[in-house]
Parts: sequence; structure tokens; C-alpha cells
Amino acid sequence: MRITTWNVNSVRQRLEHLEQFLQTAAPDVLCLQEIKCMDEAFPAARIEALGYNVAVHGQKTFNGVALLSRFPLEDVRRGLPGDETDEQSRYIEAVISVNGGAVRVASIYLPNGNPLGTEKFSYKLAWMERLGRHMAASVAAEETAIFAGDYNVIPEPRDAKDPAAWLGDALFQPESRALYQGFQNLGLTDALRACHDSSGLYTFWDYQAGAFQRDFGIRIDHALLTPRAADLLRDAIIHKETRAWQKPSDHAPLSIDLEIAPRAA
Repeated sequence: MRITTWNVNSVRQRLEHLEQFLQTAAPDVLCLQEIKCMDEAFPAARIEALGYNVAVHGQKTFNGVALLSRFPLEDVRRGLPGDETDEQSRYIEAVISVNGGAVRVASIYLPNGNPLGTEKFSYKLAWMERLGRHMAASVAAEETAIFAGDYNVIPEPRDAKDPAAWLGDALFQPESRALYQGFQNLGLTDALRACHDSSGLYTFWDYQAGAFQRDFGIRIDHALLTPRAADLLRDAIIHKETRAWQKPSDHAPLSIDLEIAPRAA
């Protein structure tokens, strides 16, 4: 079973790319971030024509997350629990029934947090604390769960081509990195690092100054797995080739492969 996360950076601008990826990489579940549209504007019909079920938590112009699945999406929940006043569309989760059990999959678009010293960074840290509480509950319930998405956190220096260039950025601050490490301290597994220990594994390259051509990248898109999900992990893959497409997203998809067989749709 392949579960993929991709910050598509506007689903309507990248719709042909999205269709191409669904047809070639053939993920069973795709977690999307930064769809940048309301629910009713999401191109659901074209995605459904490719054999996917769709659940959307959209927002006009900014943010927005979605789940696409070859199998029915059950118990869909929109919004990260813990703050009823939070109006930003950054979290959606659903359950996919499988042989002998179920997998809970979440699509996450964690706040960027820049500039430092503003309420945006405070919001980022508070959002991460809420996410940690939600993850802890999932671990305590012994769920098979995958929390995948754009975390906007560079976990370690080796996750950036030039770590020094990010010292003044919210993505690489000690506070945000510590909270990300805290997720793993709960018992969650960073899927890519569980499979591949080398440096130079990036999921984001800025549009400016030929960053992709120089491989001036960072790793900020992650899939964190509860212990039950980690037991099923077999591989993790960054689809770097998509960043070379014409007018691409600045993020590349990240896929994880689990040894699990979904029941027939």
C-alpha cells in the first residue's frame, strides 16, 4: 500500500501534474497540501474519474488540505483538535479500512512561522503542541496511523544543503526542531529516516536563484508513523523528478510503502 504526501502549491494550477502523478506513481492514498481553493472549487470530478475518492478541507487563496484515496474514506475529520477558534484549513484525517483492521491517515500543512518574533511563529509553535497532543492520543489508542504532510520543519542540519542559510528562518529554529523531535519521542517514526540515512535527501527547492538546478534543497515534507504503522513500513521514496516538470510545485512528493493489503473498494 502506497501513501504519498505532496504540497501541490495550488491544485488548479497543477491539475495536469496531479493527474500525471496519480497515473504514473499510482498511490493508494495521496495527502495534498496548499490546495489553495474552497471545497467547491476543488476539481473532484477529474480526480474521481481516475478512480479516487476525495475529501477536502479548503480555504480561499491560502492553505487547504485534501485526501485522495482509491478506497473509501471513513470517519473524515476536518481541522486539528484543540482550538475551536482556529479558522485556517491545515489538517484533515480519515480512516481507510483494510484487511484485519484500519489505517488512519492525516494530511498536514503545518504553519510556516515566518517572520520570527511575530505571532506567526507563536502560532506555529502552538499548532505543533496541539498536533503533539493529538499524536499522543493516537499512540495511546494503539492506532495504525500516518501523519503525513508539509511540516515546515528542517529536522537536522543534514536535511539542508546549506544549514547556515536557514539559521534565521522559522523552519530551522531550535524550538520548532525540538517539537518535531518531541513527536518522535512519543514513539512516532520518521519514515524516510527509518529507510534511508544519507544526507542530500530533500523535498523542497525554492523557485529563486536556480535552487533546484544547484540542488539547494531542504527536507520539510515528512511522514510520521505510529508504532503499529512503523511495523508495516517497507520503503520511503522522494519523487524528485516532479520538481523538474514544467511550472512545477516547489515541493516533491514523498511516498511510503507499507506491507498491507487494502480490502477491495
